[in-house]
Amino acid sequence: MKRSWNSTSIIPFTFYSLIFLFNLHFRDVFGVATEHLCRPEQRDALLELKKEFEIKKPCFDGLHPKTVSWENNSDCCTYWDGVTCNAKTGEVIGLDLSRSCLQGQFHSNTSLFRVHNLRFLTTLDLSYNYFSGQIPSSIEDFSHLTTLDLSKNYFSSWIPSSIGNLSHLTFLDLSGNEFVGEMPYFGSMNQLTNLNVDSNELTGVFPLSLLNLNQLSDLSLSRNQFTGTLPSNMSSLSNLEYFEAWDNAFTGALPSSFFAIPSLTSIDLRKNQLNGSLDFGNISSPATLTVLDISNNNFMGPIPRSISKFINLQDLDLSHLNTQVPVDFSIFMNLKSLLLLNLSHLNTTTTIDLNALLSSHLASIYSMDLSGNHVSVTSKTSAVDYHHSQLISELYLSGCGITEFPKLLRSQNKMTNLDISNNKIKGQVPGWLWTLPSLIFVNLSNNTFSGFERPMELGLPFITKPSMQYLVGSKNNFTGKIPSFICALRSLITLDLSGNNFNGTIPHCMGNFKSTLSFLNLRQNRLGGGLPKNIFRSLRSLDVGHNQLVGKIPRSFTRFSNLEVLNVENNGINDTFPFWLSTLKKMQVLVLRSNAFHGPIHHASFRTLRIIDLSRNHFNGTLPSNYFENWSAMSSLGANEDRVKEKYMGDSFRYYHDSMVLMNKGVEMELVRILNIYTALDFSENKFEGEIPRSIGLLKELYVLNLSSNAFTGHIPSSMGNLSELESLDVSQNKLSGEIPQELGNLSYLAYMNFSHNQLGGLVPGGTQFRRQNCSSFKDNPGLYGPSLDEVCVDIHAPTPQQHEPLESEEEDEEVFSWIAAAIGFGPGIALGLTIGYILVCYKPEWFMNPFNGNKRRGRSRSSIARSTKLKKEPS
Repeated sequence: MKRSWNSTSIIPFTFYSLIFLFNLHFRDVFGVATEHLCRPEQRDALLELKKEFEIKKPCFDGLHPKTVSWENNSDCCTYWDGVTCNAKTGEVIGLDLSRSCLQGQFHSNTSLFRVHNLRFLTTLDLSYNYFSGQIPSSIEDFSHLTTLDLSKNYFSSWIPSSIGNLSHLTFLDLSGNEFVGEMPYFGSMNQLTNLNVDSNELTGVFPLSLLNLNQLSDLSLSRNQFTGTLPSNMSSLSNLEYFEAWDNAFTGALPSSFFAIPSLTSIDLRKNQLNGSLDFGNISSPATLTVLDISNNNFMGPIPRSISKFINLQDLDLSHLNTQVPVDFSIFMNLKSLLLLNLSHLNTTTTIDLNALLSSHLASIYSMDLSGNHVSVTSKTSAVDYHHSQLISELYLSGCGITEFPKLLRSQNKMTNLDISNNKIKGQVPGWLWTLPSLIFVNLSNNTFSGFERPMELGLPFITKPSMQYLVGSKNNFTGKIPSFICALRSLITLDLSGNNFNGTIPHCMGNFKSTLSFLNLRQNRLGGGLPKNIFRSLRSLDVGHNQLVGKIPRSFTRFSNLEVLNVENNGINDTFPFWLSTLKKMQVLVLRSNAFHGPIHHASFRTLRIIDLSRNHFNGTLPSNYFENWSAMSSLGANEDRVKEKYMGDSFRYYHDSMVLMNKGVEMELVRILNIYTALDFSENKFEGEIPRSIGLLKELYVLNLSSNAFTGHIPSSMGNLSELESLDVSQNKLSGEIPQELGNLSYLAYMNFSHNQLGGLVPGGTQFRRQNCSSFKDNPGLYGPSLDEVCVDIHAPTPQQHEPLESEEEDEEVFSWIAAAIGFGPGIALGLTIGYILVCYKPEWFMNPFNGNKRRGRSRSSIARSTKLKKEPS
C-alpha cells in the first residue's frame, strides 16, 4: 500500500529539518569566528607590550589610548582597538597605536620585536606618541611590512640601517623625531612610494641611493640639516610627484632636470641656500607642475620667461629673489590657474601697478603678496571702474612705500586679509574699510595714521556683526580715546593698539568681546584710570604695560580661566601681591614690574608659571624655604608638558605673538614668542630679606634668575647648582655671606653672573664660565679668592711682592720659614729654597695676602682649597 503523508507527520519532520539546517548554517557562519580567534601567543605578546609602556597623562585632545580596550578575556581580532587580523588565518597583520599617548623606550627584547609572535605584520603605525630612545635594529625582522609609520615621537640617535632591508615597504614615515647623522642606504627598497624624514636633525648630502627608487612618488626631506648640492639627474625619479626639501642648507643651482619629470606636480625648496640663476630647462609640453616654491634662497638674476609655460601652476612663490633687473610682470599673465602668487622682496627697481594687476586676467587668484617692492596704488581709474577689478581675498603690501590708503580696495567685497603695515600712510583710516563684509585680518601697524573715520559719519551702513577677527594698529600716531566703534567688532580675537598716544580709560564696552577676544595689547599709550572689573573673560593675553593706570588688579580676574599672560609693567598700580592669580590654571607669564606693589608675597603655587617679573616695586618680608616647591612649569616635567603640547597643537594664533622686555645678562632684552620657550624669575629691586629659599633649586628649567638689589642675607643655597639650564644669574647688591657654592661651577650654560656688593668670601668656583666673567661681577666682596678670580681680575689685582706679607701662623709654620731662611743663606741651596717656597705658595695660600682684597685669611683647610669642579659641555 502506498504510504501517504498527513499534516501530523509533516510537522515533526519539518521541525527537525529546520534544526539540522540551522546547525549547518550556524557552523558556516560562526565556525570561522570560533576557529580564527586571536592566537594565544599573539594575544599574550600584545598584552605584554601594553604593560611595557605607560599612558601619559593628560592625554591631549584628539588622542585616544587604544590599548585601554586590550583585555585578556576578549578577542584581540574583534574587540581590540588598533589590531587588524587576517580574516582567514587569524594572524595579526596590522597594529595601529597612533595617537595613544604611549611613552617609553623600545629595547631589543621588547615583546613587539619578538617577531615569532607578530611575524606577519604588514602595517605598523606608532605615530603621535611619546616613544623615545633608539629603534632596535631587529625591526628588519618584520620582513612583511609594507607600511611603517614612526612619526611625531621622540626617537633619537641614528636611523637604523636595517630599515633599508625592508624590501616590501611602500610607505615609510620617520618625520617629527630627533634622528641625527646621515640617512642610511635605502636604495634596495624598490617598492617604496612614500618617504618622509622631515623635522629631524639629519645631516650630510642628498642621499644618492634614493635615486634608485624609481617607484617613489612622494619624497620629503624638509626641516633637517642637509648640505651640498642637489643631484643633477633628479629625473631618475621618473614617478616623482611631490618633492619637499625646504628649510635645509642645500647649495648650488636648482637642477633643471626636475622639470623633465612628467609626473611632478609640487616642488618646495624654500629656505635653503640655493644660488645661481634660475633655469627651468626646455619645457616642450604643458607642465603638470601646480606648486613651485623656491623662496628665501640666494638666487640672482631675471625670472625666466619660460615660467609662463607652467600653465597649471596654482601656487607660485618667488619671494626674496634677487632679480637686480626690471621685472616684466606680464610673464605671469598666462598663469590663469594661479591661486597664490608671492612676489615679495624681488629687489627690483620696477614699480608694480596694483590696479593693473588687479585688472589683469588672473581671474582665479585669491592671494597676492607684493611686500617689499615699490607698489603704486594711485590710479586715474574712476570709482566706477574699480568694480571691474579682480576680486581678491588676501593682499599683502607691507613695506611698499605707499603714502595713501589704496582706494581701489573699497570694491574688494571678497577681501579677508589686508596687510598695509610698514608704509608711510598718514591721515585717518577710512570708515568704509569696516563695511567690507568678509574682512577678517587687518594690519595697519608702523604707519603714521592719526585717527579712525567712523562709518556713521560717512553715512555708510555699519554691519552690526562684522567678521573682523584680527585688528593690528600698533606703532602709529593715533590720539584721543580708543574709538567706541571698535567695540562693535564683536568677532575680534586679537586687538593690538600698542605704541600709540591713546588716552582716557579702557572702554568698558569691550565687555562685548567676552566670548571671543583672546589677545589685547594696549601697551605704550597714555591710558589712565583702573583696570575694568567685568570684561575680558575670554582673554589669553592682556598687556597694558607702560601706561598711567592706577588702582588695584581686580579680583574678578580669577574668572579669566584662559588667561596665560598678564603684563601691567610701568604703571602706577598700588596693590599687594595678587597671590590669588595662582588659581588660574593656564597662567604662564606674570609681569608686575615698576609699579607700587608692596608688602610680602604670600605663599602661592604657580604651577604653570614660566616667567614672573616683580622687579622695581616695594615688596618686602622673607620667602619661606619651600616657596618654589610647586612651581612645576619651571621644572623639567612642566617644561616637557608644554613642549609636547606645542608639538601637537602648533601655533593656532599665527597673527599675534606675545613679547616682553626682560632684564637678561645685565641688559634689557625684548623677547618675542615668549610662551613655551623661555623661563625667567626676576625679584630684583625690592626689599626682600632673609635667606634665599633652598627650593629655588627645584626650578631646573630656569634660564634667567635675578634677585639683585634686595636685602637677602645668609648663604647662597647650594641647590642653585641644580639649575642646569641657567644662563643668567644676578644676586648682586644684597647682604649675602659665606661662599659661592662650588656646585655653580658645573653650570655650563651660565654665561652671565653677578655676585658684586655682598659679603661673600671663600674660594671662587673653578668652572670655565667663572673664568670668563668681568672682574666687576665679584666687586666689593672682601673675602673672595682663588685661581678663577686671579684670572678675571688679573689686570686690576695682579699680585706684587709688596702685597705678600707673612701671616700669623702656628709654631711649626714659623719653624718652616726659619729653615727656609737658613737654607737660602747657602749658595748651593738657593735653587732648593726657591722650589720649596714655590710649593708653599701653591699649597699654603692662607699664609699669604689675598691679592684681590688684601685682607688676612686663616684656617682654610687643604681639602677645601683642593676642591675641584666637573665641567659639562660648553653652550653652543
